Amino acid sequence: MLFIEVSLSKGKGMLTLTGNLGDVMKESATLAYEYLKAHAKALDINDEVFEKWNVHMHIPEGATPKDGPSAGITMFTALASAFTQRKIKNKIAMTGEITLRGKVLPVGGIKEKILAAKRAKVTDIVLSVENQKDIEDIKPVYLSGLNFHYINKMIEVIDIALLKEKAKDPVLLN
Repeated sequence: MLFIEVSLSKGKGMLTLTGNLGDVMKESATLAYEYLKAHAKALDINDEVFEKWNVHMHIPEGATPKDGPSAGITMFTALASAFTQRKIKNKIAMTGEITLRGKVLPVGGIKEKILAAKRAKVTDIVLSVENQKDIEDIKPVYLSGLNFHYINKMIEVIDIALLKEKAKDPVLLN
């Protein structure tokens, strides 16, 4: 399981990525950020904030190299949370490759990811609709206590993962 941290600071809209990320993971972060900017109005984000705030995305355990497209939907969710100042639901995990047009694509290693989520006491898991067949192949005993949410488009994760509640001491983005 990877954790993704996002912070905002006054600036000129730069995106900084840290945590020993490979090229594919960096591309996913850029895609997530660009999609967020393109759909700012749908998320009730004033698009002027992107010109006034820098974004720093960090994936901890920087000594461990990380790559692949699986964290795309999670990166988008973390960015959306930062810019809307809405909290992310507790005990939720997600995996899915993203496209510039907002589609969520299936990823591999679903069984291993589900087991890791269970060990971390996750209760809700967001996946691409196309990964549903992978879940059906897993023995029910491993799925007990888990709620699965299948999505086609990135924007669908907002209603699943973000709470209406704002963060404590929200950043005033105006």
